Amino acid sequence: MALFKNDGFIADEWRALAEDEDIPLDGKVMVSLAQWRAGRERWRAANFPIGLRLEAGAPVQDIAPDLARFTLISIDFPKFSDGRGFSMARLIRRTEGFAGELRAVGDVLFDQLQHMARCGFDAFEIKDAATIRLLEAGRRPGLGLFYQPAASSDETAEPSRPWARRAAR
Repeated sequence: MALFKNDGFIADEWRALAEDEDIPLDGKVMVSLAQWRAGRERWRAANFPIGLRLEAGAPVQDIAPDLARFTLISIDFPKFSDGRGFSMARLIRRTEGFAGELRAVGDVLFDQLQHMARCGFDAFEIKDAATIRLLEAGRRPGLGLFYQPAASSDETAEPSRPWARRAAR
């Protein structure tokens, strides 16, 4: 899988912890929601970066008190037609104020990247060969005008249509 972040492919420094694996002494590890719940107090005391893997539809409100402890949250898109991850990202970023890395994983396709970014994702784990080829070739998804605000605040109102938004330049 290829990790796309900051307009390029990068090496993934994070390791997914196996369900039966003990808490390591160091490193950047991602744990499942079940692992976090089972060892919450021990994980809170860990002295290294922790990431959380969320399945589509996981209750965001349940993890809200712990969000400050995570450096990364990955949200799974089990298939391209499952939009629950968009809503989860929006809640985590805008409602709960998460400032760490928000990563889309699973069935992540080129046509979804812009909307994912507008919902708050800033990293994308991509398996789709066509999406990887397009990004490697320098193609970037993009539309110039939007009718809903994004999770970020780098947009301005369109002068002729004040309800429309355009990326700030």
